[in-house]
Amino acid sequence: MRISVTRTGGFAGIERRAELDTTGRPDATHLDALAHQAVETGRTTAARGVPDGFLYEITVDGRTVHAADPHLSDAQRELIRAVLKEGA
Repeated sequence: MRISVTRTGGFAGIERRAELDTTGRPDATHLDALAHQAVETGRTTAARGVPDGFLYEITVDGRTVHAADPHLSDAQRELIRAVLKEGA
C-alpha cells in the first residue's frame, strides 16, 4: 500500500511531504489498518483547522482525504506521525 502525507500551515507555513510504501514492512498490517481508518474518517474537501494549526492531505492508494489539527482521529494522528517520520 502506498501512503503519502502532505502537511501545510503551522506558524511558519512550511510544507512537508512524505511517502511510504508498506509492502514488505514488518508493520505493514498495522499501517494498512491505520490507513483504512484514516481514510474512512477523513473529509473529501479541505478541512478547517485552527489559526497556525497544521492541515493534512492523506492519500492512500490514490484516494485523498483531508484533516486538520486539532480534529485528527487517533488513526490519522498515528499514521501521519509514522509517514512523516519514516517516509521519503
